[in-house]
Amino acid sequence: MLNDNRQQYVVQSNDPKGDEGFGKFFGAIIVFVMFLGLVQLVYESIMAWCQDTMVWLNNAAIYLAGYWF
Repeated sequence: MLNDNRQQYVVQSNDPKGDEGFGKFFGAIIVFVMFLGLVQLVYESIMAWCQDTMVWLNNAAIYLAGYWF
């Protein structure tokens, strides 16, 4: 019954530290750095795969050349 008579208050803050612009900017930088980390991970994975493929093809060529020479 007492809840029906409760008064509602609106608290407005003009705190410059709570500016949403800085938080969005900082969040965008964090997302961008995470994106760059993902790009680096993909690049390193592809380069390692290419190097492993070249080593495998070289070993396969040496193995097959052993039958001809």
